[in-house]
Amino acid sequence: MKSLSTQLAILLSGIMACLLLAGCGDGRPTLVPVSGKVMIDGQPLKKGYIRVLPVDARSSGSSVENGAFTLGTYEPGDGCVTGKHKVEVVASEPTGDGGTRWLAPKKYANVETAELNVTIDGPTRDLIVDLKWDGGKPFVETGTKE
Repeated sequence: MKSLSTQLAILLSGIMACLLLAGCGDGRPTLVPVSGKVMIDGQPLKKGYIRVLPVDARSSGSSVENGAFTLGTYEPGDGCVTGKHKVEVVASEPTGDGGTRWLAPKKYANVETAELNVTIDGPTRDLIVDLKWDGGKPFVETGTKE
């Protein structure tokens, strides 16, 4: 007959094995890899930042270089949750004199005015986000130096 300590050790080993097989999880939602292009009037956006905001989960984002992006939620490139998302794209750069050069219309920089939405059903490498100048063009917003 096995001793009580041996039986306890076997029991604990069995519990640990079950936990390892079941996976403890990190409490994070399931993410899917998402990459694509941000286009403005049919051309790749030079540079910027894209953020997708799901209704009930953490937002995902990525820098945009020559139109290309790969979304990350907790770490760069780790993906985003599936579902319907609002989108915002900030595309500006400082002018050096306190101003801002907008590379895409300013309305896209705020999820409330951007009027952009995407649906992520699963992994994708070809998500396209289309922006339009609607007759406008890149412009400089002057700042004030104090």
